[in-house]
Amino acid sequence: MSNSIRTLARRAALVVATSAAAVVLAACGGDGADRAAAGHGDAASHSPTGAPSSAGAHNAQDVAFAQGMIPHHRQALEMARLAGDRASSDRVKDLAGRIEKAQDPEIRTMTGWLKTWGEDVPAASGGGMDHSASGHSGVPGMMGAEDMAALERLTGRAFDVQFLTLMVEHHEGAVDMARTEQGKGRYGHAKSMADDIVTAQKAEIGEMNKLLGKS
Repeated sequence: MSNSIRTLARRAALVVATSAAAVVLAACGGDGADRAAAGHGDAASHSPTGAPSSAGAHNAQDVAFAQGMIPHHRQALEMARLAGDRASSDRVKDLAGRIEKAQDPEIRTMTGWLKTWGEDVPAASGGGMDHSASGHSGVPGMMGAEDMAALERLTGRAFDVQFLTLMVEHHEGAVDMARTEQGKGRYGHAKSMADDIVTAQKAEIGEMNKLLGKS
């Protein structure tokens, strides 16, 4: 009798242990399956460097931001470089140097994004600069060829005034573009650059207006 009881007890224990193991294996299997079903989820939502999806994913607005801002920045660099031997004000020359220092690296960064995304990088005009708004008529704040040619002919105080006047308009266009990216973009790094552009260029607009005696 006792042997029968012991046998039944062992069988019951075996059933419980087997059931418990089945539950654990099902949970483990489901966990792995869920991760795989989620899309190969984690792998798809991260960039090759492990950046989260908020930084790795991009949309059409991010592409438009980079494709519009690259020629915009190139023209700002062309304007800034004119100041080196034409401006009479040290403050204008200093401002031009800061513009060049900030925007040249941003051009390289945005060019890298577009290449990574398989999108077209805007072609530079002769000499590596976008001398006019030709081909970029929808880009806010871009100067026309006549404006740029007129600026090149000026020196001294007249250059300073025209440079500042045109650059205020140019910066205002960049701020508008950056605000659109802030609201509609998806790529985290592009939105972060847009934040920087709004902050820096609004401050420079205020500085330039003071130099023009407007505030």
